[in-house]
Amino acid sequence: MKNENKILLPGLEEQLKFFLNGVNVKEKKCLVAGASSEHISKIISLESGEKVYQIVEDYDSLINANLLLTNEDNIDIRMMDFETTDFDSESFDVIYSQASFSTLNRSKIIKEIKRILKPGGILCVGEITLLQKTVPQFVIDIFQTSRLDPIYFKDLNEYYTQRKFEVLTDLNLSKALVQYYKESARMLKAAERSITENEAKYYKKLLNKISHETKSFIKYDADKFVGFHTLILKKHEEK
Repeated sequence: MKNENKILLPGLEEQLKFFLNGVNVKEKKCLVAGASSEHISKIISLESGEKVYQIVEDYDSLINANLLLTNEDNIDIRMMDFETTDFDSESFDVIYSQASFSTLNRSKIIKEIKRILKPGGILCVGEITLLQKTVPQFVIDIFQTSRLDPIYFKDLNEYYTQRKFEVLTDLNLSKALVQYYKESARMLKAAERSITENEAKYYKKLLNKISHETKSFIKYDADKFVGFHTLILKKHEEK
């Protein structure tokens, strides 16, 4: 089962392109937060020339990541709670997350991310967003099933500026979110016909997780209510 985009996350490869066009990661210590981000870690490692750290929150994701990153000595995969990592304060120059922080515990996660990011460091974050303040019940059901807590898109920048980040640039990737669900539907259909043993280990949990979302998104036009926005942020320098 091939994924031509290689990044099966909301925003697909578009967030990573946006990030690398706007941020110089050469010789920077970088952290990637989130499952299914292995290709992202590999690309950032190649661009930076340094070891990249990737954290995931559960054992299955750790096993999957190690399976995909066999012989990738320049990527250090660790399992950690995003709210309470094991890293020292001000450990990283750059932190990247694609659809990993749009959860009910977002504020605790961002507090921890701010702790381990150096002053003046860069945070690139992709967020599932609300395109309307009032949404139908089936959209609420999607959020509850996936433990998502999207922010209304017009309030997203302010959320981060209130937490002492400067918004350097942002991008609306809602069209890429639609493409993500279409790609997910294609992969689900392909998986029913043919899937290798290794792919089954990697994709089973991921595809089960997005199956319900995909059907609801495509069948009921959830793109009218749900979007995806990416921000490149700078942590304020200490005075």
